[in-house]
Amino acid sequence: MNPPDIRAALDTSVVMRLLTGQPHDLATTARVFMAETEVSGTKVFVSNLVVMETYFACQHHYSMPKAEVLTGMLTLFSLPIFVLHPQLLTLLSRPDLATSKPGFLDQLIHAEATNANLPLVSFEKATARLTQTIILRGKKDEL
Repeated sequence: MNPPDIRAALDTSVVMRLLTGQPHDLATTARVFMAETEVSGTKVFVSNLVVMETYFACQHHYSMPKAEVLTGMLTLFSLPIFVLHPQLLTLLSRPDLATSKPGFLDQLIHAEATNANLPLVSFEKATARLTQTIILRGKKDEL
């Protein structure tokens, strides 16, 4: 069930075209869809899974540096037409995000867990820097 003000959920291919402008014809089609959505007074939803795929695809397929991808996503997703995870824009606004430990994706996963009022369980030692985490240790770590 979707709220009446949300027209659709975007997949990664559409977000990629909006971010990169490539290929030009598909990017133009995506922008037209977004303009029509805005004119209709509705919004589009972007899931965290799409955000994660976009983050990797921009780096892998377009050789965009992490900082550039994160800045581009912040600029795009700050537009009022987007409905996102409630903590995504705050996370993307962090100036050190491209080099932080834990990284962007671990922090986004953590944001989902805390939003659900659940602790995050991980083997990643850097995740211990985040609140509400449980770090599991293997036998090797106990020595």
